[in-house]
Amino acid sequence: MPETVIDVDVEAPVDEQPTAVHNRWHPDIPSVVTVDPGDRVRVECLDWTGGQITDDDNANEVRDVNLEEVHYLSGPIEVAGAEPGDLLVMDILDIGALNERWEYGFTGIFSQQNGGGFLTDHFPDAAKAIWDLYGTKTSSRHIPGVRFEGKIHPGLVGTAPSQELLEAWNDREQALMDRHAEDPESIPNHPTGEENPPVANPPETDAALMGEMDDDEAEAAAQEAARTVPPRENGGNCDIKDLSLGTRVYFPVFVEGGKLSMGDIHFSQGDGEITFCGAIEMAGYLDVELDLIKDGMNTYGIDHPIFEPGHRGPTFEDYVVFEGYSVTEDGEQHYIDPHVAYRRAALEAIEYLKKFGYTGEQAYMLLSTVPVEGRQSGMVDIPNACSTLAIPKDVFEFDISPTGLGESADRGQVAITDDPLGN
Repeated sequence: MPETVIDVDVEAPVDEQPTAVHNRWHPDIPSVVTVDPGDRVRVECLDWTGGQITDDDNANEVRDVNLEEVHYLSGPIEVAGAEPGDLLVMDILDIGALNERWEYGFTGIFSQQNGGGFLTDHFPDAAKAIWDLYGTKTSSRHIPGVRFEGKIHPGLVGTAPSQELLEAWNDREQALMDRHAEDPESIPNHPTGEENPPVANPPETDAALMGEMDDDEAEAAAQEAARTVPPRENGGNCDIKDLSLGTRVYFPVFVEGGKLSMGDIHFSQGDGEITFCGAIEMAGYLDVELDLIKDGMNTYGIDHPIFEPGHRGPTFEDYVVFEGYSVTEDGEQHYIDPHVAYRRAALEAIEYLKKFGYTGEQAYMLLSTVPVEGRQSGMVDIPNACSTLAIPKDVFEFDISPTGLGESADRGQVAITDDPLGN
């Protein structure tokens, strides 16, 4: 087993970890460990909320998650000799849960008042499902009738931004927020056209953890440090299910040492992670090998991460595939809009799964956690893009093909809040 260079304590507060964690991007956050090119190491990670979600049957915790605190990242890891313009190469050797220290996963539908999700206009209230993890497979008491092998991967991994890149992020995201504040309906694909949910998350000093920076430096840096919610040029919160076992990722290096950080481990996820807290979230570890390609950004013309996916399971062969087009559910025509098309495919799939006894919330979570395949299938035939969403049949304990539809079963419900708005 590789040497553990960063360990975590899932029972300790986030600011009392054995190795300092951080929840912001900033070039000056100090590295917590230095490795040499070619080293293989183990990195342990908290779940993305730092223990805010527990194994129970109430979704109030999901409703009340403090999004100013997340994500909690392990690192930064300095790779000796890394310089701006290089590529930092990460091979994912192994990923897993922390076993006896962490024995469950969770999925949440976020309240529209607290971030929302892809279909928040249809599912505005918080809900939660707990998943049992055993080996490579999982099942849930809140969504019965499914048992499947997860596609384990890190939801969030990336290098530190340069000061110039950090400022560019803040400028462009602030411009979007200003536009939304002035005219919420002007934002294409915003699910409500209203104030909530927000369109971006500005720097926020409250609850910022800046790793091993001293207090004065941390307070100043937090005023401009970028939130970890979206993916960006450094990688970040990409939520790509195919960054799994055997994958090689090439990250641009923007600062000395590269400063690689990671977290938000997913036991499984469907393309899109559409409920927002939509994977099967867990605390876990990554075994990685790190290396460098000197001057790789210029040599290969790379200024965003690229990756070569691994080839280790799960492997599915039979699917039920749903199509969506650039027409909203109320009949409004859009022009070559894949966002609208994928929404329609997801909504069609949810209505279909309800015929087998699932609630809308259960079906929504299934599309977010099962390794569904999302595709942009047609982008040139005006006026409609065609998006597809493929559900693997083998994850179900019954036949979900149209010819297999029988009498609907009672499949219970996910955990819900006792007060959706938290009054």
